[in-house]
Amino acid sequence: MYNSKIIGLGHYVPENVVTNDDLSKVMDTNDAWIQERTGIKERRHVVKGDGDTTTTMGVKAAKIAIERAGIDKDDIDFIVFATLSPDYYFPGPGVLVQRDLGIKTVGALDVRNQCSGFVYGISVADQYIKSGMYKNVLVIGSELHSHGLDMTTRGRSVSVIFGDGAGAAVLSRAEDNETGILSTHLHSEGQHAEELSLIAPGMGKRWVTDIIEEADPNDESYFPYMNGQFVFKNAVVRFSEVIMEGLQANNLEVSDIDMLVPHQANLRISQFIQKKFKLNDDQVFNNIMNYGNTTAASIPIALTEAWEQGKVKKGDLVILAAFGSGFTWGSVVIKW
Repeated sequence: MYNSKIIGLGHYVPENVVTNDDLSKVMDTNDAWIQERTGIKERRHVVKGDGDTTTTMGVKAAKIAIERAGIDKDDIDFIVFATLSPDYYFPGPGVLVQRDLGIKTVGALDVRNQCSGFVYGISVADQYIKSGMYKNVLVIGSELHSHGLDMTTRGRSVSVIFGDGAGAAVLSRAEDNETGILSTHLHSEGQHAEELSLIAPGMGKRWVTDIIEEADPNDESYFPYMNGQFVFKNAVVRFSEVIMEGLQANNLEVSDIDMLVPHQANLRISQFIQKKFKLNDDQVFNNIMNYGNTTAASIPIALTEAWEQGKVKKGDLVILAAFGSGFTWGSVVIKW
């Protein structure tokens, strides 16, 4: 049995900064209202026509991760791409990354687990490496939310939260079993699927042809919907459970955590978890105030920044945890 470890990290965000004050010019909101509820000060939005897509942002992040890993792109054996905002309805962005990076014809897998997509992707890559099937796996989380949000007062409760960006990690076979990814833990609860969702277009109820035919200006089905309070209450419970599950699986205590990198859903959720586990500010990394919620990209962006800032060091116990639409949630326990 092999072990896997992260040997390269990278992230990319668009240059266009959108502040809370900027949003107040297009919808009835304000900086104080947004910060009080989410902790977000600004986010990045792709400017239409500038060339950035979910795939291209993922490629930019991947190039940095591959370079930092000290390997050649053709050393990549497999690609896992997590997103809820693919360039096309199909094919998924995994194959577009393979094409744009000029990588040999390796397998490419798309993961549709929204906010927990990167955690699921890491788990998939980890299992492939542990089985001996692959040596180097590229995992990307990338999102372009801004073009699909309701940027009016009607949609403000959701639209102020989300931003665009990408993060990537290269996982490789570890030389020993004492470092690297110790375990991953994944869960779902589909009975709450519609509490955080985007219903249309979808084959089950309303497809593009229905939307075009009806041309209903009041139709909200193709904008994201979130039952904010319900999601918050479930998130704090599941975050706590899955973090403890990871620690207990490895005979570890909360006091062993050197760095917790939670999915950047809402600063208030992260603060709740930090307080519950009695972690200090140096043990939890948050950057949602700068980027908003970038869904599948949030953990790899945050992990990359934490590593770049020297807050994740060799020998540290690092916990990744996510919760989101589905509902799906998960954790990764890493000995750096």
